[in-house]
Amino acid sequence: MIDHEKLQAESVRNKRTIKTYNEAGWEQPKDFVAVEAPLTMYVNGEEFATLLCTPSYIEDMAYGFLLSEGIIRKASDVTSLNISEEKGLVYAELTEMRPLDRLGVSKRVIGSCCGKSRQFYFENDRRTAKTVTTDVTITPQQIMARMRDMQENSQDFHDTGGLHNVGIATPEELLLTRSDIGRHNGLDKVFGYCVRNKVKLRDKVIVFSGRLSSEVLLKVSKIGVGVVLSKSAPTTLALDLAEDLGITAVGFIRKNRFNVYTHPERIVED
Repeated sequence: MIDHEKLQAESVRNKRTIKTYNEAGWEQPKDFVAVEAPLTMYVNGEEFATLLCTPSYIEDMAYGFLLSEGIIRKASDVTSLNISEEKGLVYAELTEMRPLDRLGVSKRVIGSCCGKSRQFYFENDRRTAKTVTTDVTITPQQIMARMRDMQENSQDFHDTGGLHNVGIATPEELLLTRSDIGRHNGLDKVFGYCVRNKVKLRDKVIVFSGRLSSEVLLKVSKIGVGVVLSKSAPTTLALDLAEDLGITAVGFIRKNRFNVYTHPERIVED
């Protein structure tokens, strides 16, 4: 029987023999290292993008990426999705056979941490970013509890120190987490899972381990979630976007404190 959990774990991290130095001298242990690999996506037979990513939950990531970039609007727009994990290739066939140049996109490489080039960033994001109008609310106690839940489900990060974690939650419960070397890839994995499994998103929140950058806020708006919780800091452009797009941005969630940067009306008392 195939151990799918073991396969996913091996695609996220593997062990390497290293040399370490401390006050006692040199040691040569084995240590976990985060996996990074290129994944090239073809859409309707045309090379579309190469993602530098952690090659786990590839199907979810492919759907999430196509959705967030506006290439598809729903999961059923994909008629077939074939994955060659050994070669790092994904082949997506869509119901509407439009040449990609009509969508204003072209072949590109998308890095694991830096996001997209400004040309691609604004051209597609203007079409797909949307104002979030959800009426979900969350209490301070729930904010801190969901971040604790995320930390407790972050073994891959603790083992490697090189992965971002993204979770989807209700105010009362953490539902799902995904790991990746790239913040945007982790969000795509969560988005793809939710769309493929018909998870309603209007009453959900995103729980996030990394910095709240502009690309993260744009992804959150495309997912349609009104609250994003992070243990790290935001950037100025991220907060401008959050304000404009109706997203409640909460950062620096540490133990018993946090900062609310935008749309505080969604934070309510018990």
